[in-house]
Amino acid sequence: MGVKLHPHAVERLAERGATEAEIIATVETGETFPAKFGRAGFRRNFVYGQDWRGKFYATKQVEVYAVKEGEDWLAITLVTRFF
Repeated sequence: MGVKLHPHAVERLAERGATEAEIIATVETGETFPAKFGRAGFRRNFVYGQDWRGKFYATKQVEVYAVKEGEDWLAITLVTRFF
């Protein structure tokens, strides 16, 4: 199984504070849940321990919404939460 990133997801990486490696790890090892429009959602928490936009957060949660393309997943978009 491979993970590819849609151009929309790539554009959102920096603005939402995630990395390509985190997206891949979330899809490969994160919790899976059903999402709208026939997509699959993947969720994973990462130890963060840094400032994000002027505030310190211990944990970063990454959610990825993807569709299956053959044997691979295509990550369409992502959401991050810091806490």
